[in-house]
Amino acid sequence: MTYCVGLRLTKGLVMMSDTRTNAGVDNISTFRKMHSWTIPGERAIMIMSAGNLATTQAVISLLDERTKGPEDRQPSILREPSMFRVASLVGETLRKVIAGHSVAGQQADSSFHATLIVAGQISPGEPTMFMIYPEGNFIEASQDTPFFQIGETKYGRPILVRAYDPEMSFEDAMKLLLLSFDSTIKANLSVDLPLDYCIYSSDSYSLETGGRIAADDPYYREISEGWGDALRQAFHGLPPYMFPEEFD
Repeated sequence: MTYCVGLRLTKGLVMMSDTRTNAGVDNISTFRKMHSWTIPGERAIMIMSAGNLATTQAVISLLDERTKGPEDRQPSILREPSMFRVASLVGETLRKVIAGHSVAGQQADSSFHATLIVAGQISPGEPTMFMIYPEGNFIEASQDTPFFQIGETKYGRPILVRAYDPEMSFEDAMKLLLLSFDSTIKANLSVDLPLDYCIYSSDSYSLETGGRIAADDPYYREISEGWGDALRQAFHGLPPYMFPEEFD
């Protein structure tokens, strides 16, 4: 399993993903699930993946191969005129990869499914984000759906729903995502550090701000411990429950 989140802010886009993959408690590996492509001054594209590792790696490899000499390899995400067209291409590629497993004699059921988040900006369009389903169809982020989660989503969602603000700074967005990931990591062994992140500032067409947060990162440890303390204080600060009089 995995956990990936993409936030659409007024200032741009913030992406974060974990790196754990496992096929049982005794077979755990670390793989990068965030990938990016840029043409300075023209486009910046990011993709995060969750699901069957062979499927997601095949999709990324196909997309990446077509960017090597894109004039000769069509279709390429570096040639598409809009993020909508990029999402369509990625969705079609995902659908064909899953179908290919069936052609090879394997059953293309949920075992080979994957879900992707595609985000970025292509001039002259606005920054945007899409969630792509295994069938190849997709939805676009909006004011009503300003962030996407894929993978193990349920544990980290409550903090996003309560604290997300489209006007928040990139620094606050990072803090929010780290809390969301910390809640997920504590509740599910299939999600773990290190965490990869990427910040995209609107109209920059650059992905220079990004990195990896390791398990011994001092800020992550401070956030994790501080959030636990804050929750306990908030719990004890709430009024006590009063049983009906007949329980006395």
